[in-house]
Formats: sequence, structure tokens, C-alpha cells
Amino acid sequence: MPQRIGLIAGSGPFPLIFAEKAREKGYQVVAVGYHDETDPSLADVVDAIEILYIGQLGRLIKFFRHHQIKDAAMIGAVKKPGSIKEIRPDFKTISLYAGMRGNTHDDRMLRAFADVLAEAGIRICSSTFLLPEFLAKQGCWTRRKPSKEEQMDIELGWKMAKGIGRLDIGQCVVVSNGSVLAVEAIDGTDSTIRRGGQLGKKRAVVVKVCKPNQDFRFDVPAVGTRTIRIMHESGVSALAIEAGKSLVFQASEMTSLADQFGISIVALEDLPGE
Repeated sequence: MPQRIGLIAGSGPFPLIFAEKAREKGYQVVAVGYHDETDPSLADVVDAIEILYIGQLGRLIKFFRHHQIKDAAMIGAVKKPGSIKEIRPDFKTISLYAGMRGNTHDDRMLRAFADVLAEAGIRICSSTFLLPEFLAKQGCWTRRKPSKEEQMDIELGWKMAKGIGRLDIGQCVVVSNGSVLAVEAIDGTDSTIRRGGQLGKKRAVVVKVCKPNQDFRFDVPAVGTRTIRIMHESGVSALAIEAGKSLVFQASEMTSLADQFGISIVALEDLPGE
């Protein structure tokens, strides 16, 4: 009998890529997605799927148990609900929130969510365990290297991004001429790039890194061709990511697109001298 893997699928193309890779490696993929978040085409590349509302934790557990899922991965972003209409909390979700006593920072909430699943016999695995080939390799990927000014902004942005990660705010900043223009918060990376680009007036850099105490089961930094397109549309000229700790999808296409737009991409293990 083939191995089975559960997939808790958020938005974007990454859940589809994960599902396709898992099936290539001989796994049956059983997915849970969310209304208005998960790409409907995911249904075409998994063996079973259930679409839920945020808060239906008991139903998620029941679905995975029905399909004998012991291990699962969380891939793709899920926005925090903007209104009560977007959430349908069941008893398990209410109990989870009650146990957190009002401390609903992203990392703590995700760990509490994983603990509830573990109690039900479902282990949340590292989101990279089937995708080691997608981890960013160190170096400059593009024909154009960052300019001296861009390099200075990258160094500032790296420190700022690590700082907001330590506070569990986000993982991405946009910097230009020594000033932080945008900080990732609940709106996500794409919106952060657009906000920063509007202020940067065609010369800004994006820095996206792991949190200092990153739990690789959740929210690993990920970039792809969409990132480069949004940077180009927003007038952002360089991207810095963390080597070995960021997922990169469609790397060759992403690099070719960046070369076409004159965007520089670098993957760093850390800042020089640190």
C-alpha cells in the first residue's frame, strides 16, 4: 500500500507543487483546503480533498482519520479571518483558543494547532521534508549583482527582517536608500512588496528571511515567479533570501524572468562578518 501524506493547503501555487512532488515520490495525497484560499485546481492533483472554513478543526481531524493520515504538512498561506463571517469555530477550535488565553501570535497559535493534531494521532512534518531540492542555494543567481547601494540596503533589511521575525510580526521588509519602506504584517509578502514599491520610486530591495527561531513545520519563507512579477510591477530592483532556509519554486524560470527585468537575486547564509 502506498504511503499517505496529509496536506493542509493554503493559498498560492505551492500546495500544488508539493502535491505533485509527493505523488512523484509514491505518496497518496489527502488534502484539506479552505474556502476562498486554496486553488480549486488542487483537486486535480490529489487523491482526496475536503474544503473547510477556518475554524473547522474537528472536521479536519475527522477527514484525515477517515483516510488514515498519520503525517501531514502545512503548505501555503492562510490569511487571518477579516470578519466573523469567515470563521466557523467548532468545539475543538474554541477549546484551542481558550487554552491560549488571548495570546494568539502566529507561531504560538500554529504550535497549539499542531499539538491538537498530535493528540489526535496526526503529526505535522517539516514543510520541506519532501522538497529538499527546492531549498535556496547560496550565491547570486542572476546576471546582475546587487549594486553597492542595494547591498547596503540588503544588509539593513536583513537585520530589520530578523528583528520583526523575532517579534513574530513577519519575515519580509522593503528597504530603499537606508530607510525601511514596508514591513510584512497580516497582509503578507505580496502586499508588502507593493506597498514598499510605491514608496521606493523604482529603487528598492526586498529581503525575506527565516525567523530566528523558525519552526520549519510552518510558514517557511517561499518565493517564485510570482514574487519576481510583483517586484517588477512595483519597481523593486533586488531580492535577498536566506540560503538553505527558503523554498524556491520554479527557480530557473524565476531567474530567467529576473534577468529579463534586470532584477538581482541573491541567497545569503548570513551577512558578511556575522
